[in-house]
Amino acid sequence: MLAELSAMMSHGFKSSRQDFTFGPWKVTAAKTHIMKSKDIERLAEEMNMPSLPEMLFGDNVLRIQHTDGYGIEFNAVDALRRVNNMEDSVKVACAQEWQESRVDSEHTKEVGKRYDWTYTTDYKGTLLGGDIQMRVVETSERINMEKLKAREQIMFFDEVLLFEDELHDHGVSMISVKIRVMPTSFFLLMRFFLRVDGVLIRINDTRLYYEAGKKYMLREFSTRESKIAELKNVAAQYTDPNEIAPHLTLKLTECEKLELPVTDHQSAANEALL
Repeated sequence: MLAELSAMMSHGFKSSRQDFTFGPWKVTAAKTHIMKSKDIERLAEEMNMPSLPEMLFGDNVLRIQHTDGYGIEFNAVDALRRVNNMEDSVKVACAQEWQESRVDSEHTKEVGKRYDWTYTTDYKGTLLGGDIQMRVVETSERINMEKLKAREQIMFFDEVLLFEDELHDHGVSMISVKIRVMPTSFFLLMRFFLRVDGVLIRINDTRLYYEAGKKYMLREFSTRESKIAELKNVAAQYTDPNEIAPHLTLKLTECEKLELPVTDHQSAANEALL
């Protein structure tokens, strides 16, 4: 089904790009067609993986960039680079059958090659800026989720799909990122969602929050996972990440500050204030 959708979307799917300015920041959400087969094969060979997701949006990106050049972006290729291509993440009866069905090109004839066929990734974004980047430090400070629940004008919103795969009809593996910009802050959620039918559900979330005037962003990464057998009494849709997420067991939480660099432009502005 995804293959058919891929063919449909590659013909006539209109690319779109939205830019939104938030003080010195520019938010860019770019969406375009699915990556071409030859480019996917070339990328798979480079990554030493037998196959890549059926729907791979290699040119889709959500970017947050400061006028001084630094920032952070979220893209599919970098997300896939964080997949463990050396071992299986989930061992199920269908794994071998699934792998063999996907190994159909000359350069990927290593049937049974071990790799994470679920495409589980712990990707948290790609820092931008070359020599001038935000500095990542651990913190105990958390994003105030209650504050985010308050009704506030949404000045900009968009969601970008990076990749999706139906795991040969054995579930779904997908990652997408969405952002909303309010008058004095922005909040971003990137979610990797994995459902292996009859086996498990896993969600890796990356949340990013910034308040205007602060010298840092807050970034939280979490992993939630439960076996299907543990969810038998849960009255939630397994296919809906938002519904099932609160019922999954929290396995990991990492909290970080992305400290903004002090550039020559900022130094001059600070001196002018003295």
